[in-house]
Amino acid sequence: MTLLAPDKAGARALEKLIAAGFDRIEPPALQPASVFLDMSGEEIRGRLFLTNGPGGEELCLRPDYTIPVCLAYLASPEAGRAAQYSYLGPVFRARAGQRSEWRQSGLESYGRGDAEAADAEIFALAIEAAAAAGAGGLEVRFGDAGLFDRALSALDLPDALHRRLRRGLAQGRTLDAILDETANGSAAQAGVLAALERADHAGAKALVEDLLAIAGIAAIGGRSAGEIADRFLEQASLRASSAPAEKREALRRFLAVKGDPDSASRQLRALAADAKLDLAGALDSFDQRTGFLAAHGVAVERCLFAAGFVRDLDYYTGFVFEAVDPKRGDGRPIIGGGRYDRLARRLGAARDIPAIGAAIWIDRIAEGSSR
Repeated sequence: MTLLAPDKAGARALEKLIAAGFDRIEPPALQPASVFLDMSGEEIRGRLFLTNGPGGEELCLRPDYTIPVCLAYLASPEAGRAAQYSYLGPVFRARAGQRSEWRQSGLESYGRGDAEAADAEIFALAIEAAAAAGAGGLEVRFGDAGLFDRALSALDLPDALHRRLRRGLAQGRTLDAILDETANGSAAQAGVLAALERADHAGAKALVEDLLAIAGIAAIGGRSAGEIADRFLEQASLRASSAPAEKREALRRFLAVKGDPDSASRQLRALAADAKLDLAGALDSFDQRTGFLAAHGVAVERCLFAAGFVRDLDYYTGFVFEAVDPKRGDGRPIIGGGRYDRLARRLGAARDIPAIGAAIWIDRIAEGSSR
């Protein structure tokens, strides 16, 4: 396949999305930094370009389009109703020794009640747009944040462990490393955590925030003092509650499930029966989405589902996916996205709004196999 220049590749991807009925939107390049500091994963949060506005407010160059497009949607007359958008433009993330500006195209869909059909449509259209831009031979990986959450809830694992697992798996860590990490702290750290275990949540958080204030620490790694305090309390909670052996084994079996979506569904249903986990509703939705994907021409037998594949953004609520070009060698996705029904409420909406989107990294397509 002939490589296209980045401008032409981006234009072709966008043309495909607009033709499918996704109106182009272009949010401002300068965005309020607070929303990215609060809701982005560490991959984004630690790489922001920060500045101050004329009123002293903290701003950043947009590192991604999902949050800016959602903010624009919520400020529009369409808020709360079905709407769909496409975009093309630069995003900015600081990386040592690498470029800090890339072209990104993509699409976002809001307000559709037919989640499984919308998931399949957005994924298939993202693949088509990437192909129009020159991408081919992509390897696809699926996950399901909703199924992951349902499995952990069925195992009755503590919320703190739930969050730790999501974060650790997104960072590529093993289950054993995540479960055992609190046992490997220093004696001094263990003493602090033991004291926090015995305090009420509000008092313990106030104590940690006071200690950080005394030390003159306002933020570390993009986290506020309050977020750092919450992390300490999370560690204390994890020390106080560990996963019993049978739950750990069921979790290990769940996270080991891999294969094409149909094979994965069979494995998960067998596990649910063996471990007496109520996953029926989540798996029915999973199978329905697989059917819609096949109806859109997606070769589902060539897609890899991994139960442990989650993305490092806690507003994801369902289907998540990535597509990589195996010729690149660096593993960075050409396409990435998923369902994020919780984001609108976290950005100020009165309720959750169904939403799913996909980002297409135009420069990575234009580079082809040069890396």
